[in-house]
Amino acid sequence: MDMCSTIHRFAPLSIMWKTVSEDCNLACDYCYYSRTGGKIGKTVRRIDATILEKFIAEYMRFSEGVASFAWQGGEPLLAGLDFFKTVVSFQAKYAAANTAIANSVQTNATLLNDDWARFFKTYSFLVGVSIDGPRQLNDKRRVTRSGVGSYDRVMNGVEYLRRYAVDFNVLTVLHENNIGKANELFEFYERENFRFIQFIPGMDFRAQETSKPPRYLITAREYGDFLCDAFDIWYNDGNPKTSIRFFDNMLSVYLNHDAELCVHQRTCPTTLILEQNGDAYPCDFYIGNDYKLGNVAKDSLEDVLGNYVYQRFLEKKPTLPEKCTTCEFLNLCHGGCPRNRNWNLSGQEIDVDYFCDSYIQIYRYADERMKSLARQLKTRNLKQYLDAGNVEPGRNEPCICGSGHKYKKCCGRLRSELSNVHTV
Repeated sequence: MDMCSTIHRFAPLSIMWKTVSEDCNLACDYCYYSRTGGKIGKTVRRIDATILEKFIAEYMRFSEGVASFAWQGGEPLLAGLDFFKTVVSFQAKYAAANTAIANSVQTNATLLNDDWARFFKTYSFLVGVSIDGPRQLNDKRRVTRSGVGSYDRVMNGVEYLRRYAVDFNVLTVLHENNIGKANELFEFYERENFRFIQFIPGMDFRAQETSKPPRYLITAREYGDFLCDAFDIWYNDGNPKTSIRFFDNMLSVYLNHDAELCVHQRTCPTTLILEQNGDAYPCDFYIGNDYKLGNVAKDSLEDVLGNYVYQRFLEKKPTLPEKCTTCEFLNLCHGGCPRNRNWNLSGQEIDVDYFCDSYIQIYRYADERMKSLARQLKTRNLKQYLDAGNVEPGRNEPCICGSGHKYKKCCGRLRSELSNVHTV
């Protein structure tokens, strides 16, 4: 296998495993990955225990104290509870002392019960629940193979998570049926006390179709309008009470930190997407032969990560079109997602992210209020820091907020405003 020298400079590695490949008990027509249409077959495809153990043993040696696993599908719970019990047993067997292990699972929640919820609580799994809003919105697209809506089964699954105090968040796909209904969605989230929300635009292409241009179910203008409407609700007169991942990431940048959402990071994160059979890819939008890195059932982790295809992939995002390099909002967007650009055959981009205008629209719309909120938060945090008896940094010392800037250029500028801050 061709190798390159990038392995030694990789950041902490995260793993997303397509637990049962494309198998799913729902037939959502907008799914970017599963092509089963809700037809599972006689046998669910799950990761073989031999592959699982080999990889976890290698990954734990590589992880240097931090190991992150995301279990997706299809519907990962189809693998069965015994499979996940095997997962955590291998993690415990091969993890070095004091290793921080994070597990998350993205599920349609229709298979949840007491046993699942108890397990997720015991092993501190973060559960992502896919639901597209109240019944009349969710059941437009999130249906079984026979066309029956999933809302009641999803909400029943949520009740199991609540019963066992399992940490969970909500993922809503935006499509033709809910894109103009921000108020209706947020009323639903408020009514159900859903406090951690992520939106993703509905796609009209498959992860396996890496050569096809990006196509979405909504336009850039529709997405931009939705984000502006959602921002008004989220901002809540300067007192957000719900975590909306898109806006949380924006605010993080205004606080002089990096976004954690891969779409708006400077570079694509170091991640491996693993198919049920062990095939490895660099991103779950690039699950095609052109981007295959190897197979962890037979290849070493070092060989997979060292594959020149990975380096070629990592070079895509920093290769920005001219419009991006001169954009006033580059620090917020960093060019968006490489999958959302049209690329020519030579590998040079020919267009910006499909949602470029959406991002510019929301960034301009929210800018002043984001600046105000960031200033408010930084001032409050500085007051709490000093009230706790900590010594104020010197002017040229690193700022306490972790921005990497000098104190005088960052929170030190807010020193005169502390008398006006009220902390709870």
